[in-house]
Amino acid sequence: MRILIIGGTRFVGRHITEAALAAGHDVSLLHRGRTGPDLFPEAEHILADRDTGLSALDGREWDVTIDVSAYLPSQVEALAGAVSTGQYVFVSTTAVYATPEAPGFTEDSPLAELADPGGPVPGAVTPETYGPLKVLCERAATARFGAGTLIVRPTYVIGPYDYTGRFTYWVNRIARGGEVLAPGAPDDPIQVIDGRDMASWIIAMVEKGNGGTFHAVSPPPPFTFGDMLEAITAEVAPPGTTLTWVDADFLLARGENGRSLPLWGEGDAWTAANTADPSAAHAAGLTPRPLAQSIREIRASEADYSVETTITPDREAELLAAWRAR
Repeated sequence: MRILIIGGTRFVGRHITEAALAAGHDVSLLHRGRTGPDLFPEAEHILADRDTGLSALDGREWDVTIDVSAYLPSQVEALAGAVSTGQYVFVSTTAVYATPEAPGFTEDSPLAELADPGGPVPGAVTPETYGPLKVLCERAATARFGAGTLIVRPTYVIGPYDYTGRFTYWVNRIARGGEVLAPGAPDDPIQVIDGRDMASWIIAMVEKGNGGTFHAVSPPPPFTFGDMLEAITAEVAPPGTTLTWVDADFLLARGENGRSLPLWGEGDAWTAANTADPSAAHAAGLTPRPLAQSIREIRASEADYSVETTITPDREAELLAAWRAR
C-alpha cells in the first residue's frame, strides 16, 4: 500500500513509520524536517508545514493517510481538502472523554465539550481545550473522510524515542535507587501503551481496511500508579530501593504537578480516564507486550530524554525531608 504519514519522524509517528516500512509498504512522510532529517532514507520525505500550506500534496494519491499530529479541527479540514486518500487514520487520545463515571468505560462514553460549544473554536491548545479540540478533530475526520475512518485513542504512550520523558523518568529514577518520591496515592489509576505495539497494530488494521474507534490502552483496569512503580522497581531497582508515597495536597501546596512528577494526575478526577476498556482493540488484534518487557527495553536503550520540568534529585530530597518532618 501507499501510505502517507503526517508527522512520521518523532516518537509515535516514528514507530508507525518503522512498522509500515517493516511490513513492506511504500511510505511517504510529510514533516517539517526538524526531527530526524536523516531517518528512513527508503521513505519519501515531503517537507512542508501543515499549518502554512499543503500544496506539496497536490495531485498525489495514497491508499492510507495516518495523521499523528492534528490538534485542531482546522488542521483536519485543511488536510481533507488537500489529500486524496482511501482511508484516513486519526491518532486521538483518551482525553476526549468527559470524566468517566466508572472504570471500564467504553468508546461510546460521553465526550468532553468546549466550555462554550457555540462559540468560536480556539486556535490554540491548552490543558483545558486539549480534549475537546481532539473531539472536534475526530468529528471532522469522520465527516470529511467517511465511516471507514480509523480513530485510535491511546492513553500515555511509552517506549523508545519518547521525547516527553514521562515514563522514562520513572525507569531512570528508580534505576538510580535510594528513596524514591512516589506522588499521590498508590491506588490512583494509570494506563500506558507501548508505541511500537500501537504502531504495528495500526498498520495491521489498515491492511485489513478496518475502521472504527478504539482504545489503545494497557492493561485493562484496575491497574494503578503503585502497580506501575512496583513493576519498574522489579525490573531496574538496585537493592535497597524504597518508594515513599507523598500526599497529593502536600505536593500541590509546594508547587509540584504532573510535569515535575510525570504521569501523576495531581489527584484530579480526570485520572479516571486511565480506566478505559481495551477489549474492542484487543479483539481487533492489539496485543500489548508485557509492561516488564517495555521497562527492560527502555532501560537498555540508555536513552535519557530528560526534560527540564521534572524535579531534580535535590528537590526530591528536600520534599522527602519535609514530608517526614511534617
